[in-house]
Amino acid sequence: MDKTVYLVDDDASVISSLQNLLGSEGYNVLAYTSPADFLSEAEYSIPSCLIVDLNMPGLDGFDVSQTLMGRGYSIPTIFLTGFGTIPITVKAMKAGAFEFLTKPVMPDALLQVIADAMALSEKSDAAAREKLLLTGRYQSLTPRERELMQLVMQGLLNKQIAAEMGISEITAKVHKRRVMEKMMVRSVSELVRTAEKLHLLDDK
Repeated sequence: MDKTVYLVDDDASVISSLQNLLGSEGYNVLAYTSPADFLSEAEYSIPSCLIVDLNMPGLDGFDVSQTLMGRGYSIPTIFLTGFGTIPITVKAMKAGAFEFLTKPVMPDALLQVIADAMALSEKSDAAAREKLLLTGRYQSLTPRERELMQLVMQGLLNKQIAAEMGISEITAKVHKRRVMEKMMVRSVSELVRTAEKLHLLDDK
């Protein structure tokens, strides 16, 4: 199975040196000098990891990581920066960074981090694919259907949902059925479990 390393850095010299290093180790390397170009890809390989520069004009490394997570991808992310301060390191870890490295990066240290990231990606492959699938289903819901889904997860009955949303009970039932169909679940408990996997209940 191909192991893909995504490189996102606006410094062409950094891209070139990392391509040579990782290519010689047998990795499939896909490089981008623009975060927007990377984020325009229709899908991303698994197993894989992402090496992204933290400081870029326009979208920065945090923006790239958060956009990926919002789409349901769980790609281990290695942040690179020339300015490694403690606050930035803490912010990176809170953003879900797999590792945070300062430039210039020692080749052996980088290769070990990448190997560890790939091992994590392979181990969580099934879970990552499931999350991606569930995220796609959730994103297919209309704003109104998402609102109803939240009310269902709070345990409200159809009559209560109708009152909350200012619609008839029959309309509430129709919307609820559509939500269940789009999310491909057969019961409210299954819908709640799906919501938990998507972390939709974290702030509830």
